[in-house]
Amino acid sequence: MVSVQINNVNPYFKTNAAVIKPIAEDKFASAETTTVGRQKTYPSFKAASAAISVRTTLTPEENDKFREVSEVLDKKDKKLLRMALKSGLLLRNDAEDNSTVLDNLHKIITAPRVRGLDAAKIAKNTLETIVNPSIITQRFGDIPKPVMPGVINYMTADSTDTRERALKENEFKDMYSGCCVAASVEFNMAHRHPAEFSRFVEGLTSPSMEVKKTINLERLSKNTLDAVWLLNAFEVPYELKGIKQATLTLKPDKEAIIRARIQNSYRDSLERSSVDVMMQSMLMQLGTEQTYSSLLDKRGGKFSREDKGLIDFEKTFIESVAENKDTTSVVYQVVDENQRVIGQEADYMTIRSQILEALDMGHNVIIGYIITDAAGVIENAHEITITGARKTSTGETIFICNDTDDDIPYPIEYSENYLIPKIHHAGLPTEIAEKNLDLTENWQIAMRDFERYEKEKYGEAA
Repeated sequence: MVSVQINNVNPYFKTNAAVIKPIAEDKFASAETTTVGRQKTYPSFKAASAAISVRTTLTPEENDKFREVSEVLDKKDKKLLRMALKSGLLLRNDAEDNSTVLDNLHKIITAPRVRGLDAAKIAKNTLETIVNPSIITQRFGDIPKPVMPGVINYMTADSTDTRERALKENEFKDMYSGCCVAASVEFNMAHRHPAEFSRFVEGLTSPSMEVKKTINLERLSKNTLDAVWLLNAFEVPYELKGIKQATLTLKPDKEAIIRARIQNSYRDSLERSSVDVMMQSMLMQLGTEQTYSSLLDKRGGKFSREDKGLIDFEKTFIESVAENKDTTSVVYQVVDENQRVIGQEADYMTIRSQILEALDMGHNVIIGYIITDAAGVIENAHEITITGARKTSTGETIFICNDTDDDIPYPIEYSENYLIPKIHHAGLPTEIAEKNLDLTENWQIAMRDFERYEKEKYGEAA
C-alpha cells in the first residue's frame, strides 16, 4: 500500500462523486463507429475467472441448496441462477473461507437477517449483482414521506422544535453521493471475487452486521509495525494473528441500516439496493476512521479536510483491505495548492502501458480522473474502474470501464485520447508501479501531510 511520486501533488485531492456528468457525449466517437463512445458493452467474466477452476456440476448437497435458493426467486432470477451455474459463477469458491457463491446465497435465505431486511430480496440483489456487477450504483434513495418523521426524530433526538426539524429535513434535498470510491471497490469485489463478495453481503446483512476479514500485514506496509500503525490510525477493530496477519472486524456505520431498510421497502429505479447500502457504508466507515454518516453522506476523520468522499490515501487503504492485495496508488498529475494541474509525473505512453499491463495480469484498475476549467483548475473529480481494453482498426486503444454514477447498467467505452490525459491516479499492482519509479510508503506521506496541515491550521505549537 504505497503512493508513487506524489510530493508535488495536493495530498487532499478529493475522490468525490461527479456533480456534473464528466463525459461529454460527443467526445467519445471511436474510429470504428459513428455512435457515441459510451457504447453498450456486455459484461465478460473471462479475465476474472482465468485463474479459477470452473465447476458447473452440483453435488447432492449443493443440489439441495440450489433448489432452496431457487424457491425464493421469481422466474427472472431463477433464470439468472441457472445462468450463474452454467457459467461457473455460482460455484466459485474464491471467498476467504472457501465458501461458494451458492453457499452464501443459501446462508442468506436460511440464517437470520437483521430486522428490516428481507432475505429473499438480499439473495436476489446479491445474485443480480454477481451476474452483472455494472448494476452497482452509488445513487442514494430519497427519504419517503412515510419514513421522514421517524428519520428526523432520530436525527434530532425526538425534538419538537419545528425549526430544527425543518433544517434537518432540508439537508436531504438535492443530495448527491460521495461514494464513488466505495462503489468502485464494491464493483471490483463483485466482478473479481464473487464468492468473497457474497460472503461480505451475508455477514453485513446478518444480525451482527459485520464481517471478519483476515489480511496479510505486508499488503499495508513492508514493515509490520507500520502496518499495525495504519490499522490503529484508521481505528479498525482487529486481532493480530502472529506477526504476519490480522483479522479485522468490518462494519457499516450505525445509520446504514436505516438507509438499507428504506431501500428494502421503497427502492426506486436506478437507486442503490440494500446490498449496495451496506457494502458502501462499510467501506466508507473503514476509510474515514469510523466517522461516516450514511444518512447525510458526511464524514469526519483526521486525514481529510472535506466532509464528503475519500482521499487517495483512504481509497488505497480500503482497496488493499477489501481484496487483501498490495495496491500502489500511482499519481500521474502535479496539482498545486490552488487545485490547478501544472504538470504530469508520467508521460502518456507510460500511463497507457501500466494500465494495459495490469489488465493483462487480470486486474481491474480503479482510477481517479478530473475535469478542469480552461485554466487547468480542477472543477470535479470522479472514480471509475477500467476492466478491459480493445483496439480499433486504426490502432487506438479503447478502454472498457465501469462508472457507478452514470445510470447505465453495463460497461462503457472511453477512448484513450480522452481518458488518459484526465487520469489523476490509478490503483496498480505494486510490481507494475515499482518499475523505474520512486516508491514512498503511503502512511509516511499521509502523516507528513497531516502534520503539515495541522501546523497550518493551528500554528507551530501543533
